[in-house]
Amino acid sequence: MKIKFLMTGILGLIAVNTVFAQKGELSNAQDQYNKYFNIYKTPVLAAQATTAINEAKVSIDKASVNEKTANLPLTFAVKGAVYAALAYRDTVSSTSTPLFATAEEALKKAKEADTKGENKKMIDDAYQTLIVIKYNAGVKSYQSGKYEAAYENFNFFRSVKPDDTTALYLTGLSATNAKMYEEALASYKKLVTMPYSKNPSIYTDMSFIYLSKKDTAAAIKVIGEGIAKYPGDQYLTRREIELNLQTGKAKEVISKIEAAIAADPKNKTLYYYGGLAYSAAGMDDKALDSYKKAIEIDPTYFEATMNLGSVLLKPAIALFTAANKLPASKQKEYDDDMKKAKDLFEIAKPVLQKAVDLRPTSYDALFNLRMYYLAKNDAATAASIKKQLDALK
Repeated sequence: MKIKFLMTGILGLIAVNTVFAQKGELSNAQDQYNKYFNIYKTPVLAAQATTAINEAKVSIDKASVNEKTANLPLTFAVKGAVYAALAYRDTVSSTSTPLFATAEEALKKAKEADTKGENKKMIDDAYQTLIVIKYNAGVKSYQSGKYEAAYENFNFFRSVKPDDTTALYLTGLSATNAKMYEEALASYKKLVTMPYSKNPSIYTDMSFIYLSKKDTAAAIKVIGEGIAKYPGDQYLTRREIELNLQTGKAKEVISKIEAAIAADPKNKTLYYYGGLAYSAAGMDDKALDSYKKAIEIDPTYFEATMNLGSVLLKPAIALFTAANKLPASKQKEYDDDMKKAKDLFEIAKPVLQKAVDLRPTSYDALFNLRMYYLAKNDAATAASIKKQLDALK
């Protein structure tokens, strides 16, 4: 009987020692991970960090397969942290990817099991390591023009931290470039509800997305929402002007352009927009003044120079065409109109030439200059410019 009691006691002692051994592995894994975490950023301790994380892996692997410790919240947390660190240190995709997947799976279980929040810091730190891995991969993909891959990487960041403004911005940006417009809008729509310094430009980006989707009404609406939220933002005001001009609402936007110029009188682009709006509304004298002011600010402003030339050409061409339609019986009227037309062409000529000088390969600028030489009956120069135009087609 004593022998039986003794045997029972020995078996019980073995069982207790086995449990302690496995809990010892878990404790050792945690200790070695903590050691690694505290020193891995110190270059002179790199060798010690490597030893610590490798020992942590050996211990957590043992603890993860033992029935006494396999399903403990701490086991999941330590495993996630250890494997996240290993994935971070591994620069080879084929071996780093499975480490990342193991870490992610363990951390999901850790988060579910950690109902008391006892392992929250370790879990959060490990997730941050995974975010850094995906962030770095996303930046690399984005810089290589692989925007869809960039989105997938940044989207992991967003999935872990759904309210992080950087994550929302990066997913929106990469999705936009990948032409994943619905995904981009989902990120941007949430982002503009949060305090974020780039939100005015986000409204502008959303307007471009809606235009890409051929939804002009939504583009105008979202810009209006942006202006209502950031009434003093010049870029949003400029975008609203552009959209209205693109949709044929020149008259409606003139007052907004004039108000924008009053607030920013040195902005050449606003004067250029004013020229476009006045021209579209048939107010050519005001268009001329606007283009001239834009050029005063920037003498090399090609678009304003070319448009100024176009507006100057307009009455010259109209008078020239009308004169050529007069009957022979109205010779004096013809002569008077042709003289006036040629005077107008001469006024336009320096501006037309300057536009070509600023951008010699502009089809529109060359076309306008050729019109001058045709009106002057300079067939040779007109033919020379025609060759340049043909070469650009």
